[in-house]
Amino acid sequence: MSQSGDGDGRTQVSLAELIALRTRVGRAKLAPLVSRAARSGHQSSRLYGRGMDYAESRVYQAGDDVRRLDWRLTARSGKLHTKLFQEDREGSLLILVDTHVSMRFGTRVRFKSVQAARVAACAAWYAARAGERSGVMAFGQIDSLLRPIAGSRGALSVCGALAEWDARRPAERTESLVDALTRVNRLQHGASRVLLISDGFCAEASARQRLLDLSRHAAVGVLVVADALELALVPAGRYPLEHGGEREEVVLQSERQRRDFQRAIGAGPAQLGELAKSLGLRCSTIDTVADPFDAVVGVLGARRSA
Repeated sequence: MSQSGDGDGRTQVSLAELIALRTRVGRAKLAPLVSRAARSGHQSSRLYGRGMDYAESRVYQAGDDVRRLDWRLTARSGKLHTKLFQEDREGSLLILVDTHVSMRFGTRVRFKSVQAARVAACAAWYAARAGERSGVMAFGQIDSLLRPIAGSRGALSVCGALAEWDARRPAERTESLVDALTRVNRLQHGASRVLLISDGFCAEASARQRLLDLSRHAAVGVLVVADALELALVPAGRYPLEHGGEREEVVLQSERQRRDFQRAIGAGPAQLGELAKSLGLRCSTIDTVADPFDAVVGVLGARRSA
């Protein structure tokens, strides 16, 4: 990975910056992580699996193991219920990072792809500080997987993979979000938490069922990375945009022009945010300027009681 640390931190990922985020996480007060297993000596969580300790029962959902049916509650209520059990194991975070071409865009400070890497690195350091494993999977123009590794070694490996993938020549074939989630469901049933980082332009309607399936096995969080142009109306004016080596000037004068432009360019983030919200997933949006730490804590940290 000799070339992976040469990024400028604006259009290319800087490995040194990703590693330096360890200090940012280390200085902060650590909130309990949202995982679903109760581990001796660590935070209580809620991962329901095939452990022997009964946790609770809930209404049967499609795909539940019929051998886990709670027949007594089913008989009393008249509705099928499934038993959920506590499972004791080390927590594990799998980070999904979008590498579609739409991520290589930015008008403030850095590209969305660079901010996504910063968010992913921050999440890995956050998990490491909590004594959990962390891994990362790229989808889109890069198709790679780093399985979760424990502690600081895992976070360092995540940082190295992010920098190396950013410097790699992208593949011609792109992997959709649906295919990526299918891959996660197939390979990573052991992950107690999954964090999806994307700008949302890959969020097809068919991804809904895959996210729902995944949320039955892991706590799923979504961090939407968006540019300032995608989040709010811009002032009237002329805006030079460059893509694929071609430079064009977009003229936005009337309010209608600016609203149509913002609606079109912000469709991805809005779509992913709405999808996550409709499924009840923890979700936050971050622009390309913000400190990634607060966004990571907002999605991975425990909710405060009202």
